[in-house]
Amino acid sequence: MDEMLELGKQILAMQPFSVLIGAELTGFSEGHTELKIPIRPELRQQHGFVHGGVISYAADNALTYVGGSVLGPSVVTSEFKINYLRPVLGDFIVARASVIHAGKNQAVCRCDVYAASEGKESLCATAQGTIKKIGQSPQPQA
Repeated sequence: MDEMLELGKQILAMQPFSVLIGAELTGFSEGHTELKIPIRPELRQQHGFVHGGVISYAADNALTYVGGSVLGPSVVTSEFKINYLRPVLGDFIVARASVIHAGKNQAVCRCDVYAASEGKESLCATAQGTIKKIGQSPQPQA
């Protein structure tokens, strides 16, 4: 397994919420990431669809991972927006993210979230976010 993916999996294992919902990092390279979440009954809302918070989590975490792939491991989500396109039904969620633009301290990224079942995928949400580097020394004021 490649070093970057292994490090990403170790970081994911340190996130209690990610462990709770069963998230798995299945792809992680510079500028690209893929996160999968198995759909269990506990992740559904009252209509039987996957809860929007789970979809949002998938997008947020994939965005942060892909931002970290170009900025380094000390990053957080500064902001993100998500559009829910259709209800999620299926066996698992797949969130695929990529970098749109990266600077020295922040990256703008996008993520498409799919519902997957029996080898078929349906786009269910799309998101865009800004990922920021943290833990830097304060910059002098001009």
